[in-house]
Amino acid sequence: MAEIEITPTSLIVHIRGADRFFALKSQLEVPLEHIAAVEADVPEARQIWHGLRVGGTNLPGVITAGRFIHHGEWAFWDVHDPDKAIAIRLRDEHYAKLIIGVDDPAATAKAISAAIQRL
Repeated sequence: MAEIEITPTSLIVHIRGADRFFALKSQLEVPLEHIAAVEADVPEARQIWHGLRVGGTNLPGVITAGRFIHHGEWAFWDVHDPDKAIAIRLRDEHYAKLIIGVDDPAATAKAISAAIQRL
């Protein structure tokens, strides 16, 4: 699972524990102005196919972590439980979206939305 940190200018995703190994990454940082949208309900997290895995791990029902290409777009995943996933849509970034597992998806999505509206 990951922890989300919101600063006045950016969103930082801290990859924790063994997920650092599975995702091949420990942190992502995105300027808040590059966040297009955030969703707390992520139907694609419940699907088995997440795209072509380019680096990371995909064990359906266990963990999806790392870099994937789906429909020509890059995505970063760190999800164990699809019900705890949020999707962060990006613009002007390498990744088109981040799909991240968090403790409280609704509260996290609300906090990110509030931060981008303050810009």
